[in-house]
Amino acid sequence: MIYQEISSFFNLILDTPIYKSILFIVSSIIIAKLSDKIFTSILKKMVGKTETSIDDHIIEIIHKPIYYSILFVGLSLSISLIDLSNTIQFIFNGVLKTIIVFIWGTAIFKIFIYIIKWYSDKVGVNSKSQKRLMPLFDNLGKMIIFIAIVYFIFLSWGVNVTAFVASAGMVSFVVAFAAKDTLGNLFAGIFIMADSPYKEGDYINLDTGERGYVKSIGIRSTRIMTRDDIEITIPNAVIANSKIINESGGPYEKERVRINVSVAYGTDIKKVRKILMDIATSSQKDICDDPTPRVRFREFGESALLFQLLLWIEKPEMRGRVIDDINGQIYSKFIEHNIDIPFPQRTVHIKKTIE
Repeated sequence: MIYQEISSFFNLILDTPIYKSILFIVSSIIIAKLSDKIFTSILKKMVGKTETSIDDHIIEIIHKPIYYSILFVGLSLSISLIDLSNTIQFIFNGVLKTIIVFIWGTAIFKIFIYIIKWYSDKVGVNSKSQKRLMPLFDNLGKMIIFIAIVYFIFLSWGVNVTAFVASAGMVSFVVAFAAKDTLGNLFAGIFIMADSPYKEGDYINLDTGERGYVKSIGIRSTRIMTRDDIEITIPNAVIANSKIINESGGPYEKERVRINVSVAYGTDIKKVRKILMDIATSSQKDICDDPTPRVRFREFGESALLFQLLLWIEKPEMRGRVIDDINGQIYSKFIEHNIDIPFPQRTVHIKKTIE
């Protein structure tokens, strides 16, 4: 009796499309949950034996896309059992496929960002060339993922991508001409990342007058933060054709500062050297002890003895403050020790004309 009731109940469900569809939905949820648990538990045991944490992070990212993929397959099958028009089924399946594409695209995007960061921290930190190329790989990877997402969304809605690409080729010349500046910035950005005349964090000067830290290097533009806390966005095509002075280039960030000093003829040069060295060695903490400051007697000027104080600073942006401080101390010390600082003088004779 009970067997007949259960059998008739299942026959009712299987013979009624709406009940059958609900059964598929419930089954899909259960199967998706079980598959997610089994899949992640097996993979976690496998990756638990590895030394790196990157595979653990990937498992954490992809288990949700796997769950939703199985669930949406069940939803799609359940809708096909209901007597709906082809248009409604097409729209419903298109929406499900689009959501799946976004879910997997987001997961792949997160995995890519994590791998780039992991590689930069663990592998590329000791390789200058690898470290400089990381922004290029980062931007190119994001672009490829975005194009792939758009491609699969088109496929989800039955768009003939091949025909679309072929027709796009017909207007590519017009688009390229209209967007030549944008394309120029794009290729310039790629070349800047590959050639790496500067990197993020470098202190640069451009021949157009901009000076500051490189905040970010993008595909279209480079952002520079000035000492006035003003962010300047410069198109890559402009910066690629400019003369760039990278003050942070080289093996060290230290920078040498030259301060020109003039004293009158007849001044004791040993005394001048001692005063300049005392100022440099006892000055503020921004001046480096290694290399040590030094004084050079450069030349005999027309009306002065020309000295040069050479010192090193830790960071390029300290140049203005250090020069201001040193110049102020030099002037005060020279006055204190009665050392004359020559300056140009002109005597004008006015000749009276004979009337």
